[in-house]
Amino acid sequence: MQNKPSQRLSRRQFLLNSALTAGGIVAGNTFSKSGLAQASGIVTSEKMRPQIPHGVASGDISGNSATIWSKCDRPARMIVEYSTNESFRNAQRIVGSAALENTDYTARLYLDDLPTNQQIFYRVLFEDLAYPNTYSAPVPGTFRTPPTGNRDIFFAWSGCSVGQGWGINPDWGGIKIYETIRKLNPDFFIHSGDNVYSDNPILSEVKLDNGKIWKNITTLEKSKVSETLAEFRGNYIYNLLDENVRRFNAQVPLLVQWDDHETRNNWYPGQMLNEDDRYQLVKSCDLLSARAKRAFFEYLPIRYDANDPERIYRAFNYGSNLDIFMLDERSYRGQNTANRQQVASAETAFLGSTQVRWLKNKLLASKATWKVIASDMPIGIIVRDGQTAFENFANGDGPPLGRELEIADLLRFIKQNNIKNIVWLTSDLHYCVASYYDPSKAQFADFKPFWEFAAGPLHGGTYGPQPIDNTFGPQVKYESAPAGMKQNLPPLEGLLFFGTVKIDSGTQRMTVAFIDVEGKIVYRVELQPESD
Repeated sequence: MQNKPSQRLSRRQFLLNSALTAGGIVAGNTFSKSGLAQASGIVTSEKMRPQIPHGVASGDISGNSATIWSKCDRPARMIVEYSTNESFRNAQRIVGSAALENTDYTARLYLDDLPTNQQIFYRVLFEDLAYPNTYSAPVPGTFRTPPTGNRDIFFAWSGCSVGQGWGINPDWGGIKIYETIRKLNPDFFIHSGDNVYSDNPILSEVKLDNGKIWKNITTLEKSKVSETLAEFRGNYIYNLLDENVRRFNAQVPLLVQWDDHETRNNWYPGQMLNEDDRYQLVKSCDLLSARAKRAFFEYLPIRYDANDPERIYRAFNYGSNLDIFMLDERSYRGQNTANRQQVASAETAFLGSTQVRWLKNKLLASKATWKVIASDMPIGIIVRDGQTAFENFANGDGPPLGRELEIADLLRFIKQNNIKNIVWLTSDLHYCVASYYDPSKAQFADFKPFWEFAAGPLHGGTYGPQPIDNTFGPQVKYESAPAGMKQNLPPLEGLLFFGTVKIDSGTQRMTVAFIDVEGKIVYRVELQPESD
């Protein structure tokens, strides 16, 4: 079903052209060829049509499947058409589930049995359940399915969106880093956590050090820390108010994980917020995180696991050269402590025994050249929680203790089974850092050397640099934050970053780069795959 080269449009052209249709310019009988409506049955008044105010998104691309997400403004049934050509000739049409109050009118639909290595064009519309045959205008999107044979792979990653009170400022161009990434046309984007900042209210104005004013778009739900389900949902809605984000979502498939700010900074299961006066209605992080996770699943294009519908950790195959393993380092951890225990226990859990076992089995079974572990926190950079507790694995120099026992066990397993070409990608730090973990310079040396790359923030305050823990021998090859840098710098300073990965189909070399908000490459390194 491919068009001849002379007939093809670019993805950008397709989205721009289709946006006119989504705006309601096309009359009701336009869709009669696809069976979406008949001229006599459709109500064409825009005021009476269902609306799709927050766009569309695709995600969880793997093999020959993808997840399509959208949201309506009323009870309505989701419908998706898709094709391998822009004209939607010979399009497939799937009638999906109802978007109702219990999901805040969000809905998702799974596309299976897709052709591999193909550009897929889709459009979403909703049929009003109260007034049958009344349809929304369609909203288009596109994505490319993974290859089965050799093809260059190019993807991006980062994290931390709309943090520290730096919201959508139209005068600055909104959350414009998403447009920078979109223009590079990656195959997909890994969001490494902190998709939203439910604990960071957005005020209408922030006074800058130079006396100027940063002006934010504001909403009621973003005016305080999130406690109710509606407030958690409002954080995702807020980000979707930005046209850069909506345009990005329509073109770049998402693979998402969560970290802490989807709920609250540095939270852990069982934590009580008795000392935090901002939380007036709910003091239990278990309740807050349950509501946060519900909103996370409702508003992101995730495919639910049939056996565990709230599971965030999952794996994706993207052809013969790449497997991706998405971790959840929040849901199964013990409490944040001084992290110096000498024996592993439930208190020292970070991934948890079930997730560690899953990851080991997946790594062992992987046949892909490169294995990317998407981690929502770095391994060897110290992240503190207050004066005496720690947030991630690292707890200071010396042999493995506390949560480090879990990562030491995993790294030893990788070495013992000679699992090759593992790269860790993460965010969280609000600056970029490339680290090479060298067993010859480590306190614990029973592991294969590997790289870890942290990129961010997408849109938030810039921090760093953080101290390094020598337990696993990380050697910092690059960091974007100079020593002594002022903390929580605003977005207009330009210190917003994402990373890209390119895998050459011929040589199988991996090239990793850090790129700033204006599209400038600030660091790049080429990794040669280890051969058998």
